[in-house]
Amino acid sequence: MAEIVRMPKLSDTMTEGVVAEWHKNVGDNIESGELLAEIETDKATMEFESFQEGVLLHIGVEKGQTAPVDSVLAILGEKGEDVSKILKAEAENANTKEDKKSPTPEKMDTPKVTPSVTPSQPIVAAQPTSSPVMPAVGSLQNVEVKVSPLAKKLAEERGINLRFIKGTGTDGRIVKRDVDNYQGKSTVSGVESFVDHPVSQMRKVIAQRLSESKFTAPHFYLTVSIDMDNAINARKSINKSIIPSKISFNDLVVKAVAVSLKDHPKVNASWYGDFIRYNDHVHIGVAVAVDEGLLVPVIRFADEKPLTQIGEEVKYFAQKAKDKKLQPEEWEGNTFTISNLGMFGIDEFTAIVNPPDACILAIGGIQQVPVVKEGEVVPGNVMKVTLSCDHRVVDGAVGSAFLNTFKNYLENPVLLLGRDSI
Repeated sequence: MAEIVRMPKLSDTMTEGVVAEWHKNVGDNIESGELLAEIETDKATMEFESFQEGVLLHIGVEKGQTAPVDSVLAILGEKGEDVSKILKAEAENANTKEDKKSPTPEKMDTPKVTPSVTPSQPIVAAQPTSSPVMPAVGSLQNVEVKVSPLAKKLAEERGINLRFIKGTGTDGRIVKRDVDNYQGKSTVSGVESFVDHPVSQMRKVIAQRLSESKFTAPHFYLTVSIDMDNAINARKSINKSIIPSKISFNDLVVKAVAVSLKDHPKVNASWYGDFIRYNDHVHIGVAVAVDEGLLVPVIRFADEKPLTQIGEEVKYFAQKAKDKKLQPEEWEGNTFTISNLGMFGIDEFTAIVNPPDACILAIGGIQQVPVVKEGEVVPGNVMKVTLSCDHRVVDGAVGSAFLNTFKNYLENPVLLLGRDSI
């Protein structure tokens, strides 16, 4: 008997998925535990193994298409089995759910019409599209561009307008070599052009979660300047030692945050509506920039780990994040988050709290500036950090005490460097 394989929920925030690749075709025999497809979630592309067995009778979501969790991904059964009744029943169920969600006309409020000033020029509303719209340029506006996925990706990365490339593939299809060999300009002077990209699963979730955080959590911000001279000297000394692994300033920041959280457990907290959770363990989320947004892998029990181990884990998870291979257990469970843009030349910034954390620490770059020491103006190395706090959990005095402890650890890194801390 035919069975439905549904779009799996592969992360706690996943509401829909994109089929990145099918590893089986209609008519293939599928064994339980066999790789069926690759599903792109909001955070990673994950392999999906079938829990059922049988012949693949129907593919419900084609490669590159998006579908909600629990929708029909595929149907397995016996060879030649009719699946039309199953698909019809699923469509009827979906329509019933939609009808229940939609308000009846009697219950709908009468819309209020607000007079508006008629513009001198008509306003044309852009129609939504489910697929990328290529640049509209002059008379080429309605010309369809045939392009391979790899060539399209390369063109986007290089800022090349595909409408100016002559394809040498089958039926004039643009392929990788055409993009590599293109020497012309990507735009024409004086002609408007644009490219619309569909919002990725990752970007959708980032937008949803951070909007909820910003608009529901009352944020306030605390900024301090930290004298990094001793931290710079400590790092140089450590990296000149016989230790094979080199540490970064970010590793020192993670360690200092972790130890400071043990001193100030009220900052190592989470808001859950009816209660506040104060965590005894310290799991530091480290924001990593990837092509489509941010991922936050978690360094677990960071207060208990030496600097070299913290550094190795950050590098390992950062690479997995960029390769979209992070697993759910590697991005879940953070109790505090760090976002470091210092390496991108940013002096200081404020970050949005990463739910369910109560705080996030934004790290700026180390700047060489004049400072006053012992009554004299001398060259100094200063780093500005800003703590964003959810005022429902953390008050100003609590956040300030945490920041001062963190500042003290970085300005006196010998306090971090016990026997087992390197």
